[in-house]
Amino acid sequence: MDKPPPTIFSRRQATAKWARSQQRNACHNGTSFLSDEMAEDVLERLDFIRMQPKRALFVGDLTGLLTSTFHDRNTAVSIGLLGAFDEERPAERGGYDLIVHLRGLGHVNDLPGALIHARHALAEDGLFIAAFPGAGSLPALRRIAMAADGERVAPRMHPLIGNQAAAALLQRAGFRKQVVDSYPINLRYGAFSTMVSDLRDHGLTRALATPSPPWTKAGLARAEAEFEAMRDAEGKVPEVIEILVMSGWR
Repeated sequence: MDKPPPTIFSRRQATAKWARSQQRNACHNGTSFLSDEMAEDVLERLDFIRMQPKRALFVGDLTGLLTSTFHDRNTAVSIGLLGAFDEERPAERGGYDLIVHLRGLGHVNDLPGALIHARHALAEDGLFIAAFPGAGSLPALRRIAMAADGERVAPRMHPLIGNQAAAALLQRAGFRKQVVDSYPINLRYGAFSTMVSDLRDHGLTRALATPSPPWTKAGLARAEAEFEAMRDAEGKVPEVIEILVMSGWR
């Protein structure tokens, strides 16, 4: 019998953070640049191959770009909200010509199983595309978190998936014509609070199953000091989010 996958993420924590992200954007107080970039990139890829699905499932389409675009193209669109949509449960078999999953696939405990379920949910010759922050993302934040913890580093950030691992996962799930690539989104921050706010807007805060202690006042002061030390000649702190895009056909 296969061993169950390790429980890296808390589903309750993940559901709560995705709900907060949705709420912040619904109230027009949040930023959506990351979701916008991913949705626009996926749409460009689909238009390049002239994808015209009859039925599509969009998960994590925060701003509704894909949903509205394909609705206007007479596609029967189903919507999955991150947190409410359970990637680790079997979906309707063979129901979709296109499945797009944005932002959240890197926060799934059983990613191999989730990909198998996604493949089974596709019709013959259906296409699956996922985009989410991958390996190499948020190096500045990792440095700040380590500085804040001092000598007792706590588990605050989860491992990120790289291109090679993503390709192997697609192959293992049985997808054909697998393609994996990535591109950077370069950011610059003038304040640590803005960086944290952006993470909350996009649901990129922690959801680890193993709880970590909150930062003390001293820890927060060390985080702010590290942020200040990282300012460049123009007074900004550079950060990067590496977007991993994985796709495969049934």
